[in-house]
Amino acid sequence: MKKWGFLLFLFICLSFVFVNKGSFFQDNEEIQNYEKNYNAHLDNNESAEGFQKLEITKEQVYHGNLLLVNKEYPVHEESIKSDIINLFRHNELTQGYGLLDSEIKLSEEVAREFSEMIIAAEKEGVRNFTITSGFRDFNEQSVLYQEMGSDYALPAGYSEHNLGLALDVGSTKMKMEIAPEGKWIEENAWKYGFILRYPKDKTAITGIQYEPWHIRYVGLPHSVIIEEKNFALEEYLEFLKEQKSITATIQGEKFEISYYPVTEETTIQVPSNLRWEISGNNVEGVIVTVVL
Repeated sequence: MKKWGFLLFLFICLSFVFVNKGSFFQDNEEIQNYEKNYNAHLDNNESAEGFQKLEITKEQVYHGNLLLVNKEYPVHEESIKSDIINLFRHNELTQGYGLLDSEIKLSEEVAREFSEMIIAAEKEGVRNFTITSGFRDFNEQSVLYQEMGSDYALPAGYSEHNLGLALDVGSTKMKMEIAPEGKWIEENAWKYGFILRYPKDKTAITGIQYEPWHIRYVGLPHSVIIEEKNFALEEYLEFLKEQKSITATIQGEKFEISYYPVTEETTIQVPSNLRWEISGNNVEGVIVTVVL
């Protein structure tokens, strides 16, 4: 009887273990099914419960933080950030770093993210930053190009500075190539949504020589993926176009990033109860980023 009692007890314990294990896998299965259903809804022409339908126009291709600007794809007037501010007049955004002059301008969104990054650098003992250049309108860019020539400047409309998303960062002590500030930017900017736009090993792709001072805001999770895969922005956007959809877990949050080509009549669906944002690529499509 003791033997049968022991076997019965063992059977009950094993049953409890398998029930709990089954419950765990069921939870994972629900997550996987949700993702599959989400992808299916995006491809469905009919609007589904929990999703909203968006009509995407060609103009959307030229708006957002992921715009590609180079010698092939210039800045459109509608691409310029609408929240451009003069940093000299916003002391709350310039704590911990200097400005080359009183006319430095930048997107307010980007300025706030840059300020957060500088605070983090200061906590690590790196604190001699200055912004030497920010947003330039087409006229300013044209004058700079005429004064400096093609070796040191780009024509109006072909510089990221014309967007309001890019800035040149310097050190008050020494050149950025050798400054602690330059090293810190290269090693940490991606954590705060910025990328080193013209890395040393990507000149053949970007067409621009190494610029350790020029950073560009693309936002999270994109900057993290670009860093992890050692991409230039050109490579990242092409990667998204080829993959169509990718998922990534960044700082405990899971993201789904999807690319959609845009024609005259393009409709996509996005979840109603989740955070999402959309950006054009300045070429022929848009990227939708959803926080799952």
